[in-house]
Amino acid sequence: MSQTPPTVKCLVWDLDNTLWRGTLLEDGEVTLPDEVRETIATLDARGILQSVASRNDHEHAWARLVELGVADYFVVPQIGWGRKPDSIRAIADELQFALNTIAFIDDQPTELAEIGHRLPEVRCYLADQAGTLTGLPEFSPAAVTVDSRRRRQMYQAKFRRDTAREGFQGPDEEFLRSLELEMVIDRARDEDISRLEELTLRTSQMNATGVHYSDATLRGLLDDPRHEVLVVSMTDRFGPHGAVGVALLARHPGVWHLKLLATSCRVVSFGAGAIILRWIGDQAARAGVHLAADFRPTNRNRIMEVAYRFAGFADDGCACLADVGPAGEEGVQLLHLRPERACGPTSLRLRAPALDDADTGLRDWSEVVPA
Repeated sequence: MSQTPPTVKCLVWDLDNTLWRGTLLEDGEVTLPDEVRETIATLDARGILQSVASRNDHEHAWARLVELGVADYFVVPQIGWGRKPDSIRAIADELQFALNTIAFIDDQPTELAEIGHRLPEVRCYLADQAGTLTGLPEFSPAAVTVDSRRRRQMYQAKFRRDTAREGFQGPDEEFLRSLELEMVIDRARDEDISRLEELTLRTSQMNATGVHYSDATLRGLLDDPRHEVLVVSMTDRFGPHGAVGVALLARHPGVWHLKLLATSCRVVSFGAGAIILRWIGDQAARAGVHLAADFRPTNRNRIMEVAYRFAGFADDGCACLADVGPAGEEGVQLLHLRPERACGPTSLRLRAPALDDADTGLRDWSEVVPA
């Protein structure tokens, strides 16, 4: 049985007589059809990235894209005089996308035939299909999350951040301070759930249990007053990192049960997991309860295990664990912590609610000194 191909993650456009009408170097003036502009905007809103592979003078072509008001939609454009298969491969490599998630659109059948020969995994479309691409299943993701809608901005911020890091002269700690990082921990809302499910499913290195929580399960926990479903997001001076973490916390009278903590690998270098654990410990100490945490060691989540142990979680047979009950998944260990008040982080700004107050808004926990 043939397997359904994955949803397109990046559409690469040719320019002349494809994205715009006319040939830039011959006609001088080229125009952008309304249906192409609509396709560009719709795909962007669905979280599908777009790029350019075109034989053209780069400065001239890019200036025209700016004049047409669409330049910002395109990431890692390849405009020059090289072969288009090489340009498409360079785009895929830069984005770290598999070739079978790349699509290419061009007005020349010979160009598409060359792509089909050299990069057979790439899906190809003729220019006259530009106005109908949004109706095709491969350009219609099953779910469009909050992060999907700003995926382009997140990639553009990443590229600016990487460029700044390469040119920074000094230790990593100073560079992190220069980023002006901000972390927000908040109670999840309906629109966050699809992204949180992704984090429980796709994150392995920074996942405490590897347990997948479905969309339906997470939505059910939102309505359960005994549970906290927390979403962690980050930004810096270059732009958003998006939703980078999820924590599931169950409340019992004398103990809070941390069922899951998972963070994106993108924020490992910022110490996100350790900061979240320290904040949860501080919240438990404020409420006068112990903390229990599910943890299942794997061959990939050693970093997360170090974070839990460094936070003080141990194999402690405290009587409070009786309230938590047995582990629900095979191989899951129950760790224990007698929490203490903790100082806020100095490496970034942290805004979060007070978990002992269900109605509180976000407050600044940065550099908080325990009373």
